[in-house]
Amino acid sequence: MNDKQILDNILERRYSCRSFLQTPVEQKIIEEILRISQKIPSWCNAQPWEVIICGGSAIKTLSKNLLLENSKNQYHSDIPFPLEYKGIYRERRKECGLQLYESVGIKKGESEKAFLQMNENFKFFGAPHVAIITSEKSLGTYGAIDCGAFVSAFTLAATSMKISTIPQAAIASLSNVVRETLNISNEKDIICAISFGYENNKHPINKFRTSRAKLSEVVNWIDSID
Repeated sequence: MNDKQILDNILERRYSCRSFLQTPVEQKIIEEILRISQKIPSWCNAQPWEVIICGGSAIKTLSKNLLLENSKNQYHSDIPFPLEYKGIYRERRKECGLQLYESVGIKKGESEKAFLQMNENFKFFGAPHVAIITSEKSLGTYGAIDCGAFVSAFTLAATSMKISTIPQAAIASLSNVVRETLNISNEKDIICAISFGYENNKHPINKFRTSRAKLSEVVNWIDSID
């Protein structure tokens, strides 16, 4: 395969894994994923992402603390969440949610089952590792944009090495717990988490795939301006 085909193949294989095996990923593989991810571009070459990799007892403690705080139904995000999903954005979000719930047999109105499934976020979907992505608070939106690029690079690098991932904004919704548990400075914004490990390919939740918009829906071509 040529370079384009290789990249297209990796992008095609990448998906958000929601059930992992407990098998740890070797340290050298994690380091290689991080090394490759570092090559992504950033504004003024600031490279604002700072990454905390949790595993072992640390990820279990973090999960326990997140689950406890989530039960209080109080959220503390360093970065404002979307005010509203409207139009096509709402439709895309709805499509993903329906596919997810259908894959595990949750029907409309089964709120308790839906809540339990949502709580899997705070168990990192059983992943043996989680990467917490932070950025210097003073860098604001541009720091967050750069971290988004790093997240994409991380997921693609991991996929190329047969490691599954899921970026998780839900973890950042309880940034106060993450900050206190991991002793993260108040000068850092907690952007998101990436749970990662080997996929549980027997779990039905890993079988569905979300759709992608046609180019005509997201691209405007402008060749001249009168």
